[in-house]
Amino acid sequence: MICRPDNTYDAEHRIWNGQQESEYFAPDLSIGEIIFHEMRRHPKLIAQISDTENTVLTREELHLNSMRVASYMRSLGLQQSDIVGIIARNTTHIFAVAYACFFNGIAFHSLNITYEKTTIEKLFDITKPRLIFCDGEDYEKVKLATEKLNVKIITMRNHPIGSTSIEEVLSTPVEANFQPARLEQGNDQTLAILCSSGTTGIPKAVTITNSRRILNMNTHLTTADVQYTHSSLDWVTGVLTTVTSGIYSTKRIIADNPFDPARLLRIIEEHKVTWLMQAPSHLAMTANCPEFEQSNLQSLQHYFYGGGHCSLDAQHKIRSRLQRDCMHLMYGFTEVGSAIAVNFNFDEKPKSVGQLLDGFKLKIIDDQGQPLGPNEVGEICVYSGQYWAGYYGNPEETHKILDSTLWFHSGDLGYMDDEGFLYIVERKKEMLKYQNIMYYPNEIEDVIAQMPEVAEVCVFGVWDQFNGDEAAAAVVKKIGSNIHAQDVVDYVEQHCTAKYKHLHGGAIVVEDLKRTANGKTNRQATKAYFLEVNGRN
Repeated sequence: MICRPDNTYDAEHRIWNGQQESEYFAPDLSIGEIIFHEMRRHPKLIAQISDTENTVLTREELHLNSMRVASYMRSLGLQQSDIVGIIARNTTHIFAVAYACFFNGIAFHSLNITYEKTTIEKLFDITKPRLIFCDGEDYEKVKLATEKLNVKIITMRNHPIGSTSIEEVLSTPVEANFQPARLEQGNDQTLAILCSSGTTGIPKAVTITNSRRILNMNTHLTTADVQYTHSSLDWVTGVLTTVTSGIYSTKRIIADNPFDPARLLRIIEEHKVTWLMQAPSHLAMTANCPEFEQSNLQSLQHYFYGGGHCSLDAQHKIRSRLQRDCMHLMYGFTEVGSAIAVNFNFDEKPKSVGQLLDGFKLKIIDDQGQPLGPNEVGEICVYSGQYWAGYYGNPEETHKILDSTLWFHSGDLGYMDDEGFLYIVERKKEMLKYQNIMYYPNEIEDVIAQMPEVAEVCVFGVWDQFNGDEAAAAVVKKIGSNIHAQDVVDYVEQHCTAKYKHLHGGAIVVEDLKRTANGKTNRQATKAYFLEVNGRN
């Protein structure tokens, strides 16, 4: 078996290993301490431009604002054991809030703005934040959801009467001789708390450790780079971009609007974005919008995407507009707090999520927990070598994903090939059976994605008492196409020889797929809509 030089394989224990990590900063410094000191370098460089609010902040100004917010938190008596809540868009001053938390060694718990009152109530009841930063349009919802908590709410924009505005907070004098806090628990301390995707039930509060691992694929960034992601602070990619732009003195472009592919394309061209990170759904929307054919993506040097399945057609369309080979699919999950693998070899391995990044180990296990060898499909398990505090306030769920030997059980099915490249087959819980024959929705999605008229697709199983899981599909058509549901059913039948993979459950054409708050395709919600449309609830 051949492995790339940067990955090794332990055939005796059936474990793949990434390279050993390199230290770029003193190992005892926290993320907050590194950002604090690095932001004092290049003070006149532009740190941030808001494309929607038309604001510009230098690194000196952003650093000062961050110290003001941190001083405000200190004036309220917040301790490192306290939590700060965030449920806000990417507005001008939200990143001063994030840096203030880092400077004070206080973890923030960030929620998606689309969460309804009951979800906000349950999530913030877990962490019980002392202070919450939200947008004015969500103030009443957040206020009602947290009325049982002793919490102060700060609004970031559109300030309702009676709320405390971020401008008032920014008028706080900086504490004399301000210095970032030393972490009481060292770098094992929690940096941030995000939410699991939550396709069913209430999302879990996922702790992210104050670890250098969040930097693992971006150490190449310099002051010449311009970063953009549409992810807000409730996505690990949003936190990653916030940390890396602070540490590497890049220019960051932000926007607080709902995702608009045409606007993204304009931002890339106008601001000469060099570093982009996207969810696959946003990538597909970008590749299929009318403005794409006239777009200019030549400034892009690093284009990362991941978090779900992405059609090869959309990937090829984007790649055709790039000046260099810089599009890289990545794999990771929130609990680890960073990417685990990245594919830097698209032409050679177009369907792989790549090889392990530095510091990670990986094994594939069967249903009995035994490790499997190359090209054998099983559950992907990852060892990070980093401390993880688990799901906040939920040790039972923590033990389900992290075993006693500190291996994460991802719930994803996949395999490693002979050269150490990782392939994702499907979520373990989404394995389906038709007449007792196992199959995965992803296999059928790959077939449908080859239809020229299809922009996005989601396949799921519809239960039949005789056949088991009958495959069904929801399809988003490309602009200007005239595809019908029966065309999709017929196409699968003609292009898939395995009868158990045919769309026995049928198909529908929809304007958009149902998504989680994090923008990922919500297979269960899309299935529920399909059943409702077909009167099968």
